[in-house]
Amino acid sequence: MLNTININHIIEIAQKAGAAILEIYEQPFEVESKADESPLTTADKASNQIIVDALEQFYSNIPIISEENKQTDYETRQSWEYCWMVDPLDGTKEFIKKNGEFTVNIALIHKGKSILGVVYVPVKNITYYATEGQGAFKIEGDNAPVQIKAIGADTVETVRICASRSHLNDDTKTYVESCKEKYANVELISAGSSLKFCLVAEGKAHIYPRFAPTMEWDTAAAHIVTTESGATISQPDGQPLVYNKENLLNPYFLVKA
Repeated sequence: MLNTININHIIEIAQKAGAAILEIYEQPFEVESKADESPLTTADKASNQIIVDALEQFYSNIPIISEENKQTDYETRQSWEYCWMVDPLDGTKEFIKKNGEFTVNIALIHKGKSILGVVYVPVKNITYYATEGQGAFKIEGDNAPVQIKAIGADTVETVRICASRSHLNDDTKTYVESCKEKYANVELISAGSSLKFCLVAEGKAHIYPRFAPTMEWDTAAAHIVTTESGATISQPDGQPLVYNKENLLNPYFLVKA
């Protein structure tokens, strides 16, 4: 299946969705509340429409799981060998705050594993992407792709720990304190959306503890970027993150270079 998908085409779709988001970002926009009280904007909807339409047109044989779509029953989903996992606007809270820390996430899942991912940062026009076994890459603007690699926490003087800008809870604070006992110098970096994964993937941070709820579409695209950069992602008990589960809520996890 990977042989039939051009990663550059998925990048183009993500960037097109990002352009639509920016058009709305620069204008006054309304904010709705979904059933779970999370925010929803016209940008989420516009991005989702572009991505879903393109994936259905060019890859009609691969079903789609998107944050903004009605979810298919697990009885049907569990038989899917492949599926797309989409977050058309990851970091809606950051979008509303207008701090630029939001992304477009598109991933391809195969038997529960992320095998292709694109993370696009519209405000900065930066793209992170990876395909299983091919390494992780970053594109800044119109420049050529550059391979990115994680830098191990045990190899640096100052260990940088990524924390969520919107979800810094007691469990995370406790973990950070434990790192301060282990490492001589610890610096905390706040960031929104899937950017935290990407900071680890490109060596600007070394650890990202996520001890607060996330959904599969929040992590799937950045997951493959991170692991292809050489970092690891696991649950606290060492088990991997799995996708297209019956419950699309992720367990807590730790990203570590």
